[in-house]
Amino acid sequence: MKYMNFRPTLSTTVSKEFTRTLIRFSGINKFSISLLFILCLTAVSQCVYAQDDASGANASVQKKLVMTQAVMCEGVKDYAPQNPAVVFSIAIGKVFCFTFFPSVPQNMYISHSWYRRDQLITTKKLSLNTPKWLTFSSIHLREADKGPWRVEIKDNKSKIIKIMRFSITD
Repeated sequence: MKYMNFRPTLSTTVSKEFTRTLIRFSGINKFSISLLFILCLTAVSQCVYAQDDASGANASVQKKLVMTQAVMCEGVKDYAPQNPAVVFSIAIGKVFCFTFFPSVPQNMYISHSWYRRDQLITTKKLSLNTPKWLTFSSIHLREADKGPWRVEIKDNKSKIIKIMRFSITD
């Protein structure tokens, strides 16, 4: 079996010679170079870690469910609430709760819980999709529905986001 001679490339030879010359003329020993290398590495890693923390903070801000509009209205047309009010006539026959979420972090559900005089009448489970979504629910009005009402808008963990109050009259 023949042994092959290993000859380092020119760049390896030059870099070794340069390091030796640098150490010889600058009076820097191997310990000092190692220490300098470790300090530089530590400084760079702290900068990278700080940037990761900043991007993580921005990500948590962006992951929040945000609702900018909640309106009680007589109807919804072309994705917009029609005739918003707080007092509705029984004659209109139907009342809507319209909600708009410009920031939806993930596909999820919310609910509209409709109460008449503090008694739960119905709960509507509504889906929200990313990145933004609008949704609404409604109830049909009967003669017995006159009086004070409220709609509790809740997130997927049943936390109340907002309470909408309104009244039904003649």
